[in-house]
Amino acid sequence: MKTGYHVDKETLARDWPALVVLAAMFVAGIILYPHLPELVPAHWNFRGEVDNYFSRFWGAFAPPLMGSGIYLLMLFAPYLDPKRENYPRFSKAYWVVRLGLVLFMGVIYATTLVVALGGPANLVSRVVPLAVGLLFILIGNYLPQARFNYFFGVRTPWTLANEEVWRRTHRFSGYAFILAGLMFIAAAFLPPPANFILGLAGPAIAVAGTIVYSYLAFRQVVR
Repeated sequence: MKTGYHVDKETLARDWPALVVLAAMFVAGIILYPHLPELVPAHWNFRGEVDNYFSRFWGAFAPPLMGSGIYLLMLFAPYLDPKRENYPRFSKAYWVVRLGLVLFMGVIYATTLVVALGGPANLVSRVVPLAVGLLFILIGNYLPQARFNYFFGVRTPWTLANEEVWRRTHRFSGYAFILAGLMFIAAAFLPPPANFILGLAGPAIAVAGTIVYSYLAFRQVVR
C-alpha cells in the first residue's frame, strides 16, 4: 500500500489538462516561429509599454519551457519535503494549484503571441491583471486546505514552528489572496499606470497582512 506522495501513471493521467496545455504551447511555438518578428515582447513597464524583448527563438520557446519547469517543480519537489507524508491530505488543492499555474502560463504565452503578431498593444494590460487575479483567487480558495509542509503554502518562521499557527495563518491567507485577486481583476479595467499600482497593492497587502497575522497567531498560541 502506497503512503505519502507519489508520482505514478495515475498522477499523470489526472494531470492530462496540464500536459495538454504544455504540449499546445510547444506546438504553437513551432507553428508560429516563422511568423514571429525578430524581437518578441517579453516585459511591459508600469505604463504598459514594452521595455524588454526576447529573440524570436526565446519568444517562441521560453514560455513553454518555463511552464514545463514550473509543472515539473510542482510535480517532484514534494519528494524532497520532510513532510512528504502530509501531501495526500491536501492532494486536490495541490493538484488544482498545479493545474492553475500551467493554465496561467498558457494564457500569458497566448497573449504575448497575439501582441507579437500584431494584436492590440493594450491587450497585455487587460489580460495579465485579469489572469493574475483569477490565479490569486484560485490559490486563495485552496490555501486553507494545505497541511504542514516545507514547499507549498505560507512559510514564515511562525507557521513552520507550530501546526496550529500554520492552520490559522492559511485560513487567513485564503481570504487575503482572494482580496488581492479581486484587486487585480479591478486593475484590468483601469488604464496604466493605475492598473499597475492597484495590481501591486493587492499582493503587497496580502503578503504583509499574512506575515503580521502569522506572528500574532504565534504569540497567541504559544503564550
